[in-house]
Amino acid sequence: MVEKTDKYERLIAAGRDGAPAVTIVAHPCDETSLRGAMEAATEQLIDPVLVGPELRIRSLAAEHGIDLEGRRIVDAPHSHAAAAQAVALIREGRGELLMKGSLHTDELMKEVTSSATGLRTERRISHVFIMDVPGHAETLFITDAAINIFPDLDTKRDIVQNAIDLWVGIGMGTPKVAILSAVETVTKKIPSTIEAAALCKMAERGQITGGLLDGPLAFDNAIDPEAAQIKGIGGPVAGHGQILVVPDLEAGNMLAKNLTFLAHADAAGIVLGARVPIILTSRADSVRTRLASCAVAAIYANARRGAAALPA
Repeated sequence: MVEKTDKYERLIAAGRDGAPAVTIVAHPCDETSLRGAMEAATEQLIDPVLVGPELRIRSLAAEHGIDLEGRRIVDAPHSHAAAAQAVALIREGRGELLMKGSLHTDELMKEVTSSATGLRTERRISHVFIMDVPGHAETLFITDAAINIFPDLDTKRDIVQNAIDLWVGIGMGTPKVAILSAVETVTKKIPSTIEAAALCKMAERGQITGGLLDGPLAFDNAIDPEAAQIKGIGGPVAGHGQILVVPDLEAGNMLAKNLTFLAHADAAGIVLGARVPIILTSRADSVRTRLASCAVAAIYANARRGAAALPA
């Protein structure tokens, strides 16, 4: 197997450069979620505030040898209450990041997306996988493979803009955005090709900013220069895609999991478009992947913090 590159290591190192971001951790009530938050704190990526049943969290820490000394715990009786309290703390300005603990993603996102008490903005919420694929020179973003099931054109516009803002915000320059479909030609038989072309025109008209867009592109000619050359597709994006925008959640989920289980890629994850970035981790994630998720969110939080401090 091709050895992993140091993509994540560079992100983790960069995440240590700023002050640790105050991170509200919702219901860290199993060993994996609690240890993951504490390991990110040890790496000086985040400053965690633990929200959940205090006695259970302290008992869990004692059982598994996890040091909680000096860490703040906000008592909440169960996972639903923890999700609600975590979101309330963000609304009160007491945290820069939100992190999922051992509760189900839907339970946390229900509180995040509440119209009355949630963290919605004018932007549609979407998810980005930050992929480290062995043998591929560049970090790949895949979006959206976790939140929006069958996004329409307006939603796709926000999905693209969220991913571009993250890429730029963590200091990776101007991204090459490949809008994926099954083919690289526009045809009414495949609606995603029409939406891909529309997204590119939206970028030309300033409705999407900060990235270079091309599409529709099939996966091969989006990431492989030789495949793009064989098909006669020119331009700066074809063969060099960095942000891969999938047609729908089904396609994105299958793509990300194919890369994870067949190419042995790591897949860090973050949710964007809410008031603060949201760190989503899985029980199956490696320590390295968990730290990368926290690092990306921390770098982005530091960039937002710096932007907010600039004079108007």
